[in-house]
Amino acid sequence: MIWLVLFFLPAAFTIGSETDWSAIFRHFWLQLFFLAIIFYLNYFIIVKWLFEDKKLWFFASNFLLLILLIFIKSQIFELLEPDRPKMLGKRPPDGMRYFFDFLIYLIPVAFSIAIKASKKMQKAEEMKIEADNIKLHSELQHLKYQLQPHFFFNALNNIYSLIDFDSEKAKQSVHSLSKLMRHLLYKTDVDKISLSEEIDFLNKYIDLMSLRLNDKTKVYTNFPTKIPNLEVAPLLFISIVENAFKHGVSATQHSDISFKMEVIEDEIQFTASNSNFPKTDTDKSGSGIGVENLKKRLNLLYPKKHEFHSCLNDGVYIAEVKLKTN
Repeated sequence: MIWLVLFFLPAAFTIGSETDWSAIFRHFWLQLFFLAIIFYLNYFIIVKWLFEDKKLWFFASNFLLLILLIFIKSQIFELLEPDRPKMLGKRPPDGMRYFFDFLIYLIPVAFSIAIKASKKMQKAEEMKIEADNIKLHSELQHLKYQLQPHFFFNALNNIYSLIDFDSEKAKQSVHSLSKLMRHLLYKTDVDKISLSEEIDFLNKYIDLMSLRLNDKTKVYTNFPTKIPNLEVAPLLFISIVENAFKHGVSATQHSDISFKMEVIEDEIQFTASNSNFPKTDTDKSGSGIGVENLKKRLNLLYPKKHEFHSCLNDGVYIAEVKLKTN
């Protein structure tokens, strides 16, 4: 389109007056033809030497090309303007004209470099984005694989504590764990699952963890009864739930654990609160990776679309996640 506009430009300026087509050819179209030769030779062949660290070849080739075209142009002018020597007094010296032609012929060289450089930058950016996506996927997979053993460790630790004093509950726990494992095997190897499936998984896990609790610990849940058709990353809230059971249960003191989820349009707010009974340094249950894992996943999956807050208020630990699903 640019070449077409440049080609018809002289004709547009001579509308309504007598057009000297031979003069347009000599002084404009011929120059335009040489500019096109320089541009495409550079764009397809010569400029690549500049990016392949063959700068000497690039500069030498362009210098010879420009000198050759200036010489050819002068010979064509000699043929088309045989009376040119008589008009020398009205023209600038040949050396000056050759110098100006040389400067003009540098313009398509500069344009070809700019376009090639911009395309290389665009390709590099695309490769960087692809590499970042691969890295993001790998990191998310690592976090997911890190989370699942952490989850199983806590669940098995819970079942182990039941075996000695309530074998029936231990059997029930194994059955509940098998359901959760089915979810982990078939529902978590995707980017997103429905919010209803995530809530169902949370309820099953809470039921499993509640089996080992005594009468001193009360668990309260408040999940939406009418669940909107939203999707979230799998296993997104489980770390907070695990953390609540890990630090919110005491064998001798009364404790409360509560979970609440609210959904307003496309925003989900999940809150967990529990009585705080800090673990000793010798207690390695869960390895303390759950909440850190959650923070990393939120940063990767919901950048600038989430909030995570946690605090200790009057002996009660509160963790809250807010996120926008769209």
